[in-house]
Amino acid sequence: MLWRRRNNPQGIAELSSHAAAAPQRLAARTSGPLRGRIRVPGDKSISHRAFILGLLTVGETQIEGLLEGDDVLRTGAACRMLGAWMERTGEGRWRVRGAGLGSLLAPRDTLDFGNAGTGSRLMMGVVGGHAVTARFDGDASLRKRPMRRILDPLALMGARVLHQAEGGRCPILLQGTAEPAPIEYRTPVASAQIKSAVLLAGLNSPGRTVVIEQEASRDHTEKMLAHFGAKVTSEPFGETGRRIALEGRPRLAPRPVVVPADPSSAAFPIVAALITPGSDIVVEGMMMNPLRTGLLTTLLAMGADIVELDRRVEGGEEVADLRVRASALKGVDTPAARAPAMIDEYPILAVAAAFAEGETRMRGLHELRVKESDRLAAVADGLLANGVDCAVDGDDLIVRGAAGAAQGGGLVATHLDHRIAMSFLVMGLASQRQVAIDDEAMIATSFPTFRGLMTALGAQFS
Repeated sequence: MLWRRRNNPQGIAELSSHAAAAPQRLAARTSGPLRGRIRVPGDKSISHRAFILGLLTVGETQIEGLLEGDDVLRTGAACRMLGAWMERTGEGRWRVRGAGLGSLLAPRDTLDFGNAGTGSRLMMGVVGGHAVTARFDGDASLRKRPMRRILDPLALMGARVLHQAEGGRCPILLQGTAEPAPIEYRTPVASAQIKSAVLLAGLNSPGRTVVIEQEASRDHTEKMLAHFGAKVTSEPFGETGRRIALEGRPRLAPRPVVVPADPSSAAFPIVAALITPGSDIVVEGMMMNPLRTGLLTTLLAMGADIVELDRRVEGGEEVADLRVRASALKGVDTPAARAPAMIDEYPILAVAAAFAEGETRMRGLHELRVKESDRLAAVADGLLANGVDCAVDGDDLIVRGAAGAAQGGGLVATHLDHRIAMSFLVMGLASQRQVAIDDEAMIATSFPTFRGLMTALGAQFS
């Protein structure tokens, strides 16, 4: 698969076809013990950033283990439209020759990100720091997601929003600037997407860009910038925050990128094994970055039988194999401060809580309301549809578990949200009755091998 600027990337249309196709209902039913060793696809966050840093670097970047889901390939297509040369050389293996910092091409067509919130927001930072104008758009789900939190700091740096839908949503026409002003910006919420957009715009600034976080968010952007030669520092700020400083206009050098396994994807087989009696699996190469292991910390506090094996470093990130066995879980109180380290894992944590003894309270979930769907409402609705006692109290989700098997029997509305879809399919594997979802197609955005991998472990779908 070879991508050049004038040719549509082969495979994008096929992977994106679910947006217009009829819904594909799928059900999961009570399964026997899950057994085996698996490696989930590459981390989505790092895969997005690998393509973007490849675009901004002169020379060839070689990537291994890339997540080839629709979200990441949309980012790749946008990089191609901005001037990158790209070639797929094997499963998860890519070569990228970048246009270079300050030398992007103006895209001739809309940058269509489908369902990719991360890709669209990070690329707004890239465009905002360059003298190009680009139109951003996506599917119905992406068009509902707020973008003002990204556009506001970019405007402070000199970018201009020429058009936007109501409430600062896509479609958005963004005009970047050749001289992005160096700023010091305090993020209003703990968000790696806001931080990353500001830093990526600041790459082409003639001065120092500083981002201050009250609560530390994922640090993949900082690590990858340093990996490619940028001068970036990260220091503690207050009790739980970080102060990140980036020197503008560095000489980026192409570096190989090995993408570790995605902990957000690994969460699904991990919880499936914990709640399905008799299960014993090994998840290989899971990223152990402390800013991504909030779910693991919570599950261990609930009594999960998870044993870490062979901790090592792959692609600049610590990883480990995890042995996971079925466990009797207990409810816990999850602090709001843990949210940035597990923001994408709350739907599957809610499923684990449905099988735990006692009450689990997940605090401070306001960010779930502005994900691919209103995940807080979608999770609560899905639990209630399957007989689980739960409630939303402000920004908290309270789940009162059944200490064994949830009732099941419901049909869950996924709202085009891949994590809602996979979470409730996992629920069906250990429920008294099957659990169905209204559409499985969007699972391909982040975990295209989900069904096959889970089936190989012993999961039953119909």
